[in-house]
Amino acid sequence: MTLRLFRYLAKEVLVSTAGVTLILLLVTLGSRFSSYLSRITEGKMTFEFLFIILGYHIPSFIQMVLPLAFFLSLLLAFGRLYIENEMSVLFSSGISKMKLAGYTLGIAMIVATISGSINFWIAPYSEYKAEEASQEQSQLSSFDLLIPGRFEGNGQKTIYAESFTPDEGWINQVFLSDIVRKQGGNTLVQTLAAYVEQISVPAENNQSYLVFKDGTRYEGKPGTANYRVTQFDTYAVRMENSSTGIIDKPHTKSLTELIKSPKTLDQAELQWRISLVIMIPVLAIIGLSLSQVNPRQGRFFKMLPAILLMIFYIAMLIWGRTGIEKGRIPTHLGLWWIHGVFTIIAAALFMQYNQVFARRRKAPTSQLKQS
Repeated sequence: MTLRLFRYLAKEVLVSTAGVTLILLLVTLGSRFSSYLSRITEGKMTFEFLFIILGYHIPSFIQMVLPLAFFLSLLLAFGRLYIENEMSVLFSSGISKMKLAGYTLGIAMIVATISGSINFWIAPYSEYKAEEASQEQSQLSSFDLLIPGRFEGNGQKTIYAESFTPDEGWINQVFLSDIVRKQGGNTLVQTLAAYVEQISVPAENNQSYLVFKDGTRYEGKPGTANYRVTQFDTYAVRMENSSTGIIDKPHTKSLTELIKSPKTLDQAELQWRISLVIMIPVLAIIGLSLSQVNPRQGRFFKMLPAILLMIFYIAMLIWGRTGIEKGRIPTHLGLWWIHGVFTIIAAALFMQYNQVFARRRKAPTSQLKQS
């Protein structure tokens, strides 16, 4: 009976958690997708890189939405059990609210284990790979991001290529407009070429050059007739290589690195990862206590105060993390006091749910009647 009941409750909550997590994940991915699309239209990233970077960020998105999804699912699942009088049947069968709390914490431990695996190992590794991919993307030049037949850039800084010849590696019929800073001010430089080739020189540490063939270069100030026109057979431009730095951001570091690091930012990241796990059992008790509703009230009667309390919990953790990073909150105090406050709130709500205060008020009255 006990194991069967736990399986039933776990199935109700975990299936709902998976569904809510998927919905919240799709919403998050949709917002990021639109922001990345704008970067593609500006010629700052390739379309293939869009799906790579989104894939790497999925574990980090899940680690944020999983506690919220679990809390909402617990409210929905247990609220349905109260509305359909299944909870009344359980209590009449000898299942106490303390035992129900034990089942709820058992389900919370399953979710917390999944959350810990993502927070401590999967998400940091995935974010590290995302940073590596971003650095590789930054090595691409504007010509690597060109889309044939479309102008790329803004204003007077514009690039256009008619087509590509993949076999030879040429870019055909190229127009390049740029602003060059000189002593007299800004000078507009426009270059037309029959085709352009991008080459690397191994003797110069693979320095990249753009070689323009059979073209014309116009240099001057707009609105004046003072233009310098140069026709050329071959014109080479040295490209600036972006240096790849060391990936040392806190969200890309492993759990061992964060524990050993004395840096404030790393300690804030460590406490944040732990907090996303600790808050799951705390939210479980809060959700259990606020899920009890009268069938006449409806299953959503207590959802609004429960959701507001959850939002306040998360907002306090975000505020605390910012305070640690800026040195306003000592590292040893960190986020632990926030969990302590909400643990007390969860305990008080559960005592009210378990009618502890009501029984204490009735006890003196019954004693007076006996006397």
